[in-house]
Amino acid sequence: MSSMSAALLIEQRDGVAVLTVSDPARRNALTVDLSDELAAAVAGCERDESISALVLTGAPPAFCAGGDLGTLADAGKSGGDHDLRRIYEGFLAVARCSLPTVAAVNGPAVGAGLNLALACDVRIVGPAARFDARFLTLGIHPGGGMTWLLQRAVGSQAAAAMMLFNEVWDGTEAVRTGLAHRLVDTGGDDTGGDDTGGDDTARDERAHELVVTAAVELAARAAEAPRDLVLATKRTMRDTAGMTQHAAAVEREIGPQLASLGSPAFAEIIAATRARRPGTGR
Repeated sequence: MSSMSAALLIEQRDGVAVLTVSDPARRNALTVDLSDELAAAVAGCERDESISALVLTGAPPAFCAGGDLGTLADAGKSGGDHDLRRIYEGFLAVARCSLPTVAAVNGPAVGAGLNLALACDVRIVGPAARFDARFLTLGIHPGGGMTWLLQRAVGSQAAAAMMLFNEVWDGTEAVRTGLAHRLVDTGGDDTGGDDTGGDDTARDERAHELVVTAAVELAARAAEAPRDLVLATKRTMRDTAGMTQHAAAVEREIGPQLASLGSPAFAEIIAATRARRPGTGR
């Protein structure tokens, strides 16, 4: 495992980059420096052709406790948005990422930490996951696009329950509402631990690794496909997400589909299929 700093660890597994926000003493809160590093790490992974997908996680016991409160307080005093935007940039880089992204969450994702999870394409969760908007509880207006991200993920009513009525969701509820894709069984109780009475830190780390492993296994499926094709498909999904007509999506897809049909990767697959099943196709 390598790192940009002690607070951001980077590991590569099977064509997947695992980025771990690792500042447990601060519960992985996003400082301006950490957000700068996260944005730089995402950009570096996009440039690295050996990486086809990202998994984003936070070191136990939290996923991310949100934006650094000191920085937020200073922004309120000064009225300036420079540092606030720098905090945003970490999760906005994830949201803009051209690679498929998976959040592995088995701890609290609070405020900007919820934004960080929402910025990913898919969220894999463990029993200890907690999703908490918390902005209004702290006397802060939501920021970083949360009002858009959350409504897009779960719909207006469920988003209102979280942002206006301060509902906090665990992993089970997150899957039920569509906020998360899958709940990983970590073999323990609803806090993510086991039932052996062992050391809490070791228990949290074991549960965390199970969730990360499940996220990597999902992300690695994207890494099995040609990288250019994966990136093109994600671009198309972003474009068609805002379309209201099927016909428009057909037109958006036809160009890149034709390009893929003429690719060496497709030719290799056809040749391999014909070798296994003589007489298939022309």
